[in-house]
Amino acid sequence: MPHTFTIVTDTSANLPAPLLEKHGVPVIPFTYSYDGADHTCLDTEAFEDGAGERYYADLKEGKRVTTSQITPQTYKEKLEPLLRNGEDVLFISMSSGISNSYSSSVVAVNELRAAYPGRKIFTFDTLAASLGEGKAVLDAVECRERGLGIEETVRVLEGKRQSLYQVVMLDDLMFLHRGGRVSAPKALLGTVLGIRPILKGDEGGHLVVCGKARGRKRALAVLAEKYASLVRGADQLVGIAYTDCPEDAYALKDMLGSVLKPREIMIVRYEPVTGSYVGPGTVALFFEGKDGARRY
Repeated sequence: MPHTFTIVTDTSANLPAPLLEKHGVPVIPFTYSYDGADHTCLDTEAFEDGAGERYYADLKEGKRVTTSQITPQTYKEKLEPLLRNGEDVLFISMSSGISNSYSSSVVAVNELRAAYPGRKIFTFDTLAASLGEGKAVLDAVECRERGLGIEETVRVLEGKRQSLYQVVMLDDLMFLHRGGRVSAPKALLGTVLGIRPILKGDEGGHLVVCGKARGRKRALAVLAEKYASLVRGADQLVGIAYTDCPEDAYALKDMLGSVLKPREIMIVRYEPVTGSYVGPGTVALFFEGKDGARRY
């Protein structure tokens, strides 16, 4: 079936490049400065292996990373050729509760709508990052393959947004504090006695502390318990993202299988921009929960 519209996302969606290419989804990269040079992470396959291991080892040793939001001009440069080619566009964005890049996309889209009044263009705030955002991209692909139009697809995404559950185990909150995402008092959680902070994506797309656990094994069990109590059903793609601890990601996969085995579990290494905020030792779980699951 020919594409009725083009789906575009950013690198925060954390989806494997071959999968995006298969479905014809262009990607707009976030940029980061590290080790004296500017980078993007469009080659996700390379980052899955040695490059990603070295990156998170460097962060653990204290190397600093700075990141940049995507500007309105960059959005325009990436999206305008599609509109000029006669295509309608749905851009699926990282959470506005985490980055100002969504606001930049709105500015760009408003300007492009004025310049191309005959085209349909939408920007969608997932209120998510990593595979939470990636799940929305794949939902949009599925809608398009079923023959839904761009407006119908946006309505489907809107209907699922507050049910997407994102729960994250961190080693500590210092990387989020350094990036301005949590306050200093909260950042002290996890620095003493092996306490692991547990965070979730709230209704506004922010990462907020929702619990704590002593030790990594217990923290992974808390993630599995959230899945057991909130998951909508087994017929879905579940996402697991990790920074430098693949063994924990696969241990979590086994835990989920013993609770309620989903149709598919996708495991990826955190891409470098979002990964620089959560830091080494992170494992995150993304799934479709019950109605309004973000509240819990």
